[in-house]
Amino acid sequence: MEIAELKAFIAVAELGSFSQAALQLHLTQPAVSKRINQLEITLGCQLFDRIGRQVALTEAGRDLLPRANRILLEMDDMRRSLSNLNGEVSGTLKIGTSHHIGLHRLPPILKRFTQRYPQVFLDIQFIDSELAFDLVTQGKLELGIVTLPPDQHSNVRTRAIWQDQLVFMVGLEHPLAGETLKDLEQLTNHPAILPSMTTFTRRIVESLFQQKKLRIDVPISTNYLETIKMMTSIGLGWTVLPKTMLDETVTPFNVKGVQLERTLGVVYHEKHSLSNAARAILDLITQAEQSSEGQSNYR
Repeated sequence: MEIAELKAFIAVAELGSFSQAALQLHLTQPAVSKRINQLEITLGCQLFDRIGRQVALTEAGRDLLPRANRILLEMDDMRRSLSNLNGEVSGTLKIGTSHHIGLHRLPPILKRFTQRYPQVFLDIQFIDSELAFDLVTQGKLELGIVTLPPDQHSNVRTRAIWQDQLVFMVGLEHPLAGETLKDLEQLTNHPAILPSMTTFTRRIVESLFQQKKLRIDVPISTNYLETIKMMTSIGLGWTVLPKTMLDETVTPFNVKGVQLERTLGVVYHEKHSLSNAARAILDLITQAEQSSEGQSNYR
């Protein structure tokens, strides 16, 4: 049984397609099929049912999938542990981060990291924080630089880095522009534009209203914060976004006694060894935040 065969098996199982697996693995489709066939011969059982273009795991395939994932995770962990012994900062560092953090927080850190450690290949996925978190728990990303979940999760360590102030905002001509509302109930009379219920940020906002037993009318929902701001700016509803996104197209408003913030930071699997590259970028992130706090205190 070869590691390459297990990687091919996992790719086909997760994507449900030999052609998509080939694209992901940078192989030809016949090469993927050959690896699967060889694995089936080695194990003495059929792993996929192939009906036309449909691909589904057999009972044996379903049993093998979690075992194959564990084998690859152990291999990755072993490689990281052994490579750490020589003290070099090299290899591939797989990171997942949100578009917002990638745009507003990471550029100077990534620039400094690539200048200091040119031998490291950065494999960065710009995805929703929630997906990055899930991929870390599955061992498919070494680090997630994300909005931290409001609840604790087993097998995942979190390191808070930034406190991100959230602001109620509307378009310049919206009836709520510049207002100070006496309570949250007044907001329920106006439609909102918010991320989907699957996001940590939406859960923070929803919990605020649920505490008051209030419901929000959210006819428009998208996870792209820039799109939310655009739709807010043309008057389609109110929203809650990071204060850093305020510009001349939107304006804040206040709700008495209400302050919102979310915590941004790093997540990683507690049972997997961090590579030297992961430790190095963590140090740079922490240093950048400490420097920012020092400048803020000085001002």
